[in-house]
Amino acid sequence: MADILRESTEPQTPEELYRLYRSLSEQLREQLQQIETDKHELEVQMLDRVGNLESRNLELREQLRQVEADKRYIETQKIRYEREVRKLKSESEQLRSPPLIIGTIVDVVDPSRVIVRSSAGPRFLVRSSPNINADDLKPGARCTLNQQSLAIVELLPSSFDAQVYGMELVDSPQENYADIGGLDDQINEIREAVELPLRRPELFTRIGIEPPKGVLLHGPPGTGKTLLAKAVAHETNAHFMRVVGSELVQKYIGEGARLVRELFEMAKKKAPTIIFIDEIDAVGASRTDANTSGDREVQRTLMQLLAGMDGFENRGDVKIIGATNRIDILDRALLRPGRFDRIIEIPLPNDAGRLSILKVHTRGLTIDESVDLSIVAQLTEGKNGADLHAICMEAGMFAIRKERPTINQDDFLAAIEKVRLDFNRGLPGGEGVMFA
Repeated sequence: MADILRESTEPQTPEELYRLYRSLSEQLREQLQQIETDKHELEVQMLDRVGNLESRNLELREQLRQVEADKRYIETQKIRYEREVRKLKSESEQLRSPPLIIGTIVDVVDPSRVIVRSSAGPRFLVRSSPNINADDLKPGARCTLNQQSLAIVELLPSSFDAQVYGMELVDSPQENYADIGGLDDQINEIREAVELPLRRPELFTRIGIEPPKGVLLHGPPGTGKTLLAKAVAHETNAHFMRVVGSELVQKYIGEGARLVRELFEMAKKKAPTIIFIDEIDAVGASRTDANTSGDREVQRTLMQLLAGMDGFENRGDVKIIGATNRIDILDRALLRPGRFDRIIEIPLPNDAGRLSILKVHTRGLTIDESVDLSIVAQLTEGKNGADLHAICMEAGMFAIRKERPTINQDDFLAAIEKVRLDFNRGLPGGEGVMFA
């Protein structure tokens, strides 16, 4: 371009000047086109670069969010691990710390000084921890003592014998009052004495009388005393504790009385509670001149039972149901009102009672339409509920043996005869012997 301009300074003809002008115009046009092309390419390159930078920016932002999320997660994990480390350190310190001595508070001198008896036996005047409420320091409470200073570290809850915990009925029995036949009057009496005070105590408050404290069921074996107690346990919402009289008799002196005391304490703590003492004659027989240490221990247990049933302290909503086959040998102090306010006899069923029991036992059986249960009830004079249940079972066995789909009248008659013969063989002087 500079050469062309230098050449243009020299004198030229108009044609040359025109050609020169045309040449310069084309060169300028080409340079402008080149500049436009370069500009377009530069714009494309810049747009591509800006797009790449924006994409990279988005990637960096996403990475930043991920890093921040990871940071928060790591901080959370750090806090959790630090908490777990502190917990493990605390457990390690507790494991390394010496064990505490179990003691019993004997007397409270003042809010800061207490007389305790350690498990080894001797008594000490010690101080209590400031973290313990002074009102909770009561004689008889269990506590833990420091090995060196014997200071009270903490108070322990009341403890009961493992056998007492086993007496509490966890699963309610499936039997109900509909499964008991021929004892309508007895069911009404036990419901009035046990269920009604627990469910509607306002009725007794309105009249001004105290509800019955206990019920004694007595009668021949197999008449439904235990079944009646099971129905009470099923129908009531109270805690139910079952104990056999022989379980209260222990080997060592004072163990039986302690077991009875803890039984009533636990029942009072879980009130409303029903205590069912089966075969109460094992511990409640009449007191006589004891010749052996075992007899004296049984009498000590009985005296603790009498004190628990109607002693100096009110036992609250704790009802007692006793059952025995031998009411004639029970101690008179056990039978007086205040301990057993109602004594309910469970007799052998009459004809109507046996018919009602047979209807209960045959509800789930497949019997023929021709079976007349009233005839079966008349033929079972003197039988109890357990005998009638055995007769129904044997009648079913006869039907199975003959491969019949239902039980007919002949099966019941054969079952009555079989049960009678089996019972006679078991009696002394019978046709058979009980032991080889």
